[in-house]
Amino acid sequence: MDFHQLVADINSIVWGPATLILLVGTGAYLTFRLKLIQLFRLPMALGLLFKPGEGKGDLSPFAALCTALSATIGTGNIVGVATAIKVGGPGALFWMWLAAFFGMATKYAECLLAVKYRTTDKHGNIAGGPMYYIERGLGLGWMAKLFALFGVGVAFFGIGTFAQVNAISDAMTIAFHVPSWVTATVLTVLVAAVVLGGVTRIASVAQKLVPTMAIGYLLACLWILGSHADQVMPALQLVIHSAFNPTAATGGFLGATVAMALQIGIARGVFSNESGLGSAPIAAAAAKTNEPAEQGLVSMTGTFFDTIIICTMTGLVLIMTGVWNGDAAGAAMTSAAFATGGNALIGQYMVTVALVCFAFTTILGWHYYGERCWSYLTGDRGRKVYQLVFLGLIACGAFIKLDLIWLLADTVNGLMAIPNLIAIVGLRHVIVAETRDYFSRLQLAPVTA
Repeated sequence: MDFHQLVADINSIVWGPATLILLVGTGAYLTFRLKLIQLFRLPMALGLLFKPGEGKGDLSPFAALCTALSATIGTGNIVGVATAIKVGGPGALFWMWLAAFFGMATKYAECLLAVKYRTTDKHGNIAGGPMYYIERGLGLGWMAKLFALFGVGVAFFGIGTFAQVNAISDAMTIAFHVPSWVTATVLTVLVAAVVLGGVTRIASVAQKLVPTMAIGYLLACLWILGSHADQVMPALQLVIHSAFNPTAATGGFLGATVAMALQIGIARGVFSNESGLGSAPIAAAAAKTNEPAEQGLVSMTGTFFDTIIICTMTGLVLIMTGVWNGDAAGAAMTSAAFATGGNALIGQYMVTVALVCFAFTTILGWHYYGERCWSYLTGDRGRKVYQLVFLGLIACGAFIKLDLIWLLADTVNGLMAIPNLIAIVGLRHVIVAETRDYFSRLQLAPVTA
């Protein structure tokens, strides 16, 4: 058995029925117990985005969200959606929606817990995330260490390095004919220049780059969707139909069962929005706020922006232009969609610029996540070792095969999510109590002019 097959076998176990039930079931349970908070409280959450931070913390609530989004909005929104539809057919997009809807409740819960159980490290910086609410909330130090170990694994081998670097390298080669070794070298230097400045520098870059790149990419998607407005409804109908019916092989598409669409859709949804993964709480814990529920509301908008809006736009462009059943895959597939729906210039350059920005900020965010997990495990010893290993993996990420990269990423993502989801379930009563207390105090607060 070769290494690729071994990873594939492990991945099938990690993303088996138990994990899918735990992931979706946790979100569904929280949705019910929190009374559809992701639906009825979304306007309020959007209104809180630009509220000045009040309380202890290192970042404003918006900066904390941007730091989380810097790691969330990445190749999953462009390459991940393309990969999901290529493997599972158009129906995979529906299961990404479902994972995102329930995931918003999960994201709210995990970020609430991050603020509630956060602490201060020996350097005076805020330290929080699943490892802390697992240890301090559940009293399970061994499981907290297990989560942190998997968190470092995701930073090294999952979302943090290989998937992003490979996507950037492919896009630069396709659009500008830049050799992979040049892209890898320049990227490593740029990442080092930012991440060595710590979370405040990462947040500063994220606050400027994340909103700009997201808006630019969405405008390009809207232009193509507007140019093919008559195909929007047929594309949506195909998504719904394919979610519950097998998709036949056609052109370069090999065909997909409903189970394949469901599994790949949920897995790519988690890769994209990271709800339940336990990454966003690490950034949320640094927010300047005294209200855990408030930061939970702000944080859940990240899943809304990431999957409900950006991934949907990408998916519809792929389906409407017909490239999903062609021979292209990954970044080339999305580039082909923009070239078909608009023109070759947009196909080559717009997607490349968006992908490079998305992936670059994801690398920055995951460096921070992995570093916090590393610090939890080692007591801040060997920090330079972590940074050197991370930068070394970036340098070699462009030379690993794409299918192995996605298998590795999905596998370590699932391993990281499992202890976090178990902790959320174990602390569900705390989540509900905190939420009720916050909204009851909000109703009793005097109205000010």
